[in-house]
Amino acid sequence: MDGNPSVGAVIEQIAPRLRRVREKKGVSLADLARATGISTSTLSRLESAQRKPSLELLLPITAALGVPLDEIVSAPRILDPRVPQQPAKTGGRVLIPLSRHQGEPRAYKMTIPAHDEEPHLRTHQGFEWLYVLRGRLRVKLGDHDFVMGAGEAAEFDCRIPHWFGAAGRGDVEVLSLFGKQGERIHLRTSRR
Repeated sequence: MDGNPSVGAVIEQIAPRLRRVREKKGVSLADLARATGISTSTLSRLESAQRKPSLELLLPITAALGVPLDEIVSAPRILDPRVPQQPAKTGGRVLIPLSRHQGEPRAYKMTIPAHDEEPHLRTHQGFEWLYVLRGRLRVKLGDHDFVMGAGEAAEFDCRIPHWFGAAGRGDVEVLSLFGKQGERIHLRTSRR
């Protein structure tokens, strides 16, 4: 349970919420200690996050302050981590987004049809990372022309004229990461 980041975030918010509610009610630590039977030092450590909150401590505190427990402890929000996959077709290629956010880098699973084999080199800003899942991928990068098979990866600066497409009779499935930053992965291919 502690491994869930949303639970940890909820626990981190208990101390400042507790202090805020107590001060808003105009109750001193000494007054709260008398009302709950919890020592002033324990209350102070709870409010400064030096003591881990428990129900045995929080229930009498919220009762004495006259507030519901959920004002101090909100339920953790556990989001569905699955990325909605809405395929888009562009130029015969099927792109499935694999990242939810619109920032960098963006991740896609791309299926390139077998008939997409005519190079059309282009340039633009950013870096691209490719990983071949299935099939054979032909890559033209500047003066280089090579074929990658399943399990091979490449990374390149998109300012270099480039194109990639099918090399063979079947479709190609590729994982693609596109971003402005250029973290390096290794290029492992054989020359065509």
